[in-house]
Amino acid sequence: MNVDPYTPHSGDRRYGVLHYDLAIDYRVTTNRLTGIATIRLRMQESAKHVSFDLVGLKATKVRVSGDRAASFRQDDRRLKVTFGGERASGQELTVTVEYSGAPSPRRTRWGLLGWEELEDGVLVASQPTGAPTWFPCNDIPSDKATYRLQFTADPEYTVVSGGAATRSTQRGRTRWTFDQPVPTATYLMTVQLGQYDDDRVELGATPGRLFHPRALAPRVRSDFAALPQMMETFVEAFGPYPYESYKIVVTPDVLEIPLEAQGMAIFGANHVDGLGGSERLIAHELAHQWFGNSVGVARWQDIWLNEGYACYSEWLWSEAAGGPTAHAKALMHHAALRTLPQDLVLSDPGPNDMFDDRVYKRGALALHALRLTIGDERFFALTREWTSRFARLAVTSDDFLGLVDEVAGGQARALVRTWIDELPLPALPAARRQR
Repeated sequence: MNVDPYTPHSGDRRYGVLHYDLAIDYRVTTNRLTGIATIRLRMQESAKHVSFDLVGLKATKVRVSGDRAASFRQDDRRLKVTFGGERASGQELTVTVEYSGAPSPRRTRWGLLGWEELEDGVLVASQPTGAPTWFPCNDIPSDKATYRLQFTADPEYTVVSGGAATRSTQRGRTRWTFDQPVPTATYLMTVQLGQYDDDRVELGATPGRLFHPRALAPRVRSDFAALPQMMETFVEAFGPYPYESYKIVVTPDVLEIPLEAQGMAIFGANHVDGLGGSERLIAHELAHQWFGNSVGVARWQDIWLNEGYACYSEWLWSEAAGGPTAHAKALMHHAALRTLPQDLVLSDPGPNDMFDDRVYKRGALALHALRLTIGDERFFALTREWTSRFARLAVTSDDFLGLVDEVAGGQARALVRTWIDELPLPALPAARRQR
């Protein structure tokens, strides 16, 4: 497992995490967090030490299973755990870290990331390197693991995270327990805390929950009314929804952009107007459950696989909802991209440009060009095979190109490569006649 070149100071290739068990106690009034992280891992190579990413919180005690001689030291980014002797490749062990502090976001080239205090609650937005602001982890997208999160807070607050949830109250504090049995990248683990009401919504076979401040209830219910039909449209196009539920949190605070998490999406109060003004964003975040969350990237340079499909899903929903067709959207965005600098390689845009809007739009256009070339039947069959074969895995552009070659042949693969590996913006191909 290689450290990602876009985030060279994150992650450790010497091991892979199998499971995180997180027990966290948090007090909103003082912004005080105490936690115990029990991390079960497997060595990927022989080593005498491993490192975990941990930022802004202090480790106070570290234990390694079967190793009384283990020691640790910490700097501003890493927690280094040294074993009493060399651990062999393939060996499994458990590392337990006790830690505490006042969590806060970390400063990165992409802005402030991670744990953020709201006016009355907490938001966690970690993509790509914010997870270490609230738990020690191996913070690279290729290292997916299962999770259990036990989060204790004051009883007036609702806590939301991915996976099945239970809660219990003892001594005036409420413990929320979330089990996430689906392998999850660190940046997609989240916790949201606030004084929320919640509405249940049936999304076909998938139970849905809308968490929101009471004052925003009318706008939330209006703006998310199309969610059941959106889910039906995407299940037909992409295959079965990959998780047991879908949760949406609308915070009372303003957020720059919505964000996805495992089985969840988070929106700001500014994203609900009661008029459907954020419908394309709702579609985008739902699509990420297939593209980015279930089928995740192994390295950040391939983020177009996440964002291209999520952006294209906006266009598919527009057409399904009676708005402009996906082709009309493609023509419009192609014309707009032609006016912008052609200095970005989609399959390796560089860390400074990985969230550039051109990655989103050119990624979507690459998919539309493929659809025009091979026809709807093969395009959507390929998409469903992508979400099925690579579910719960971490992928690269080469994996996608290999599937294109398998389903549609070498010419289709070559076409996709012109879109993702070359600087100039290709012309959109003529539509293939459907037979």
